Amino acid sequence: MPETPSETSPLEYELRVAARPETVFAFFTDPRKMTQWMGAQATLDPRPGGICRIVFRPPEEKIGEFGALLGVAEELDRGSVENVSVMMGEFVEVDPHRRIVLTWGLEQEILAVPPQSTAVEISFVRDGEETIVRLTHRRLPPAAVAFHRAGWEHFLPRLAIAAEGGDPGPDSWQAHQAS
Repeated sequence: MPETPSETSPLEYELRVAARPETVFAFFTDPRKMTQWMGAQATLDPRPGGICRIVFRPPEEKIGEFGALLGVAEELDRGSVENVSVMMGEFVEVDPHRRIVLTWGLEQEILAVPPQSTAVEISFVRDGEETIVRLTHRRLPPAAVAFHRAGWEHFLPRLAIAAEGGDPGPDSWQAHQAS
């Protein structure tokens, strides 16, 4: 596993979803469900040591915005010729309907978060017919916190809508390809 950054800031979120834990859990383990709320493409093997790879295709107009969050706009323009960003991680712990721990990183060196260098922990707590989702993203280097905060704050509401059976609509953070 890559070296852990020396200075980190965890991101923590709690989200109530009007769906049972087994339903919400599937949105982190089933590639088709994952891409309803996050990413353009996902390869998921939800078992310890299994791959977690999510492809993002940000539209051109978002590249500069993302770069501004990181203070590297010019590099992102040059580094994203095909407008593709890839999260590469590995499932560390999978306790069905209760908890997932996975490593998280980005294939593009520019984001200073190499594959598997950070950790994301998600717990699913049943509350009647609803689920309280707690997500913690640890070991982020300080320079990557704003970028990842913006990402989780964008994607988690989409998760709630999708897991509740709704349609979160087209993702403004994904370039839409003509059919």
